[in-house]
Amino acid sequence: MSAIENSKLTVVGAGSVGSSVAYAALIRGSARHIALYDIATAKVEAEVLDLAHGTQFTGSSDITGGSDLSVVEGSHVVVITAGAKQNPGQTRIELAGTNARILKTMLPQLLEVAPNAIYVIVTNPCDVLTVLAQESTGLPPERIFASGTVLDTSRLRWKLAQRAGVSPSSVHAHIVGEHGDTEFPLWSAASIGTVPVLDWQTAEHPRMTPDELDEIAVDVRDAAYKVILGKGATNYAIGLSSARIVEAILHDEHAVMPVSTVLNDYHGISGVALSVPSIVSASGAFPIPETAYSERELELLRHSAQELRTVADSLR
Repeated sequence: MSAIENSKLTVVGAGSVGSSVAYAALIRGSARHIALYDIATAKVEAEVLDLAHGTQFTGSSDITGGSDLSVVEGSHVVVITAGAKQNPGQTRIELAGTNARILKTMLPQLLEVAPNAIYVIVTNPCDVLTVLAQESTGLPPERIFASGTVLDTSRLRWKLAQRAGVSPSSVHAHIVGEHGDTEFPLWSAASIGTVPVLDWQTAEHPRMTPDELDEIAVDVRDAAYKVILGKGATNYAIGLSSARIVEAILHDEHAVMPVSTVLNDYHGISGVALSVPSIVSASGAFPIPETAYSERELELLRHSAQELRTVADSLR
């Protein structure tokens, strides 16, 4: 492994999500240099100042930013959070048209000042935006991908850990497919420690049933809607999960994460961005074709692909 020296992360968008990504990256030391960029000058300068005031209490990372594109120069990773936010009751897909137009205008400008960066799209609907962005920029799929279901997977592991009475780090399970309504857990490969999830039991925690797992999957799928209804946006957990993806890139970790890349003959699926277990390193994100699926899971994956393909086609 070869970590990137003197690494620079730029977060595009100083709203609640972008500021949370910058905050998480700053306190985790995800990159040596962190920049926050937004066209809203007063907003981005205030966020940078607020973050900078706390750097006595963080590690060696520094924070800069502003509304001039020059703040993006020299970036190794660019995380894009800019766009219209998801409102209560609104699906991610309903956001597609507005945010696709924003991204289409923004990406050429970013590529001009950071042509060698790896781009991570967090703006929703991230899967649809990723395939459109990859097509419009011509970047290799490994260099422009979405945060995908990394956060959804964290939600799943947290729920399973609570139910099983273990640490979330001891739960091995993934959400795959769309980051949205057609996502689903890869139950066939899920385990707690070395024990298949349906076989796990202790004196205090009896075995889970298939119906209970279905309920957990629904809770995970709809978690964002619950948070948005209560506080208007999801921001802390996506900030943390995005910072974790950045670390896997900048530290050249070759970590396995369910990020969303444009697939090419992945179990017969091509030309659409979906989250599947992928190797994330300084070279970008590469889907793992050997990932096994049950027949039902393959049906769900293909259904997810078709739903996203329909939305992407409507925006081309």
